[in-house]
Amino acid sequence: MTVGVVGLGLIGGSMAKAYKEAGHRVLATDLSSSVTAFAQMAGASDGALTQANLASCELILLAIYPAAAAAYLEENAPYISKTAVVVDCCGIKREICEAGFRIAKEYGFLFVGGHPMAGTHFSGFKYSRATLFKGAPMVLVPPVLDDMQLIDRVRGLLAAPEFGSFSVTTAEKHDQMIAFTSQLAHVVSNAYIKSPTAGMHKGFSAGSYKDLTRVAWLNAPMWTELFSENRDYLIKEIDGLTAELQKYRDALAADDRDTLCALLEEGKKRKEEVG
Repeated sequence: MTVGVVGLGLIGGSMAKAYKEAGHRVLATDLSSSVTAFAQMAGASDGALTQANLASCELILLAIYPAAAAAYLEENAPYISKTAVVVDCCGIKREICEAGFRIAKEYGFLFVGGHPMAGTHFSGFKYSRATLFKGAPMVLVPPVLDDMQLIDRVRGLLAAPEFGSFSVTTAEKHDQMIAFTSQLAHVVSNAYIKSPTAGMHKGFSAGSYKDLTRVAWLNAPMWTELFSENRDYLIKEIDGLTAELQKYRDALAADDRDTLCALLEEGKKRKEEVG
């Protein structure tokens, strides 16, 4: 199988390496021509992906920002084979799926939204690895939710990264959930580390500090786009968290230990319920 990879950062680079190690032919491109060339020298691709060879790809993976992914499809759709499957790897789904479904219908190929639920706080091709997705969940947003033949076809094409599980949802539901499970966590971590006390943490910090600050170190331009495009759901989650934090502050200000204890017990119970 010939696989085209657009974008050779952490996600795209890892996809390219996974497919190469599985014995597939990989054509790849990156905004930086030096990264495109380096991927070939590193053995992660067999050559540059171009409009001239795009039609040879049975699977095309878009591992770039949502707006750039939509723009790539608009520009290159005429060169994509009608038998090809295009899967994006963006962190939000409404924008890219709206564009992807529309363009795919116009040009006759299949577009499926995708979100590989794996990564690190480091970015760039140098941190990519073939095993990044091994055992990780993969979320799919197909044009038709109940077409099992389509889902099985896509799962087969995505065998090389060795995902641990696949789930199928809508773009709307995906973005609603990701605002809580990923985006809110990044906002909280990034805001938490801005405390003036953070500069004096050494010698006083252990697991809790490390857990809460792990994703404070992030790719700011990428997360800015993801947050902005999903701002309706993310604002709702931030407002909910702010309201909960206010309850703890009010209990502390009033030295109301019964209420504070009840709030803590409530949170503990909730964690036991949701896992």
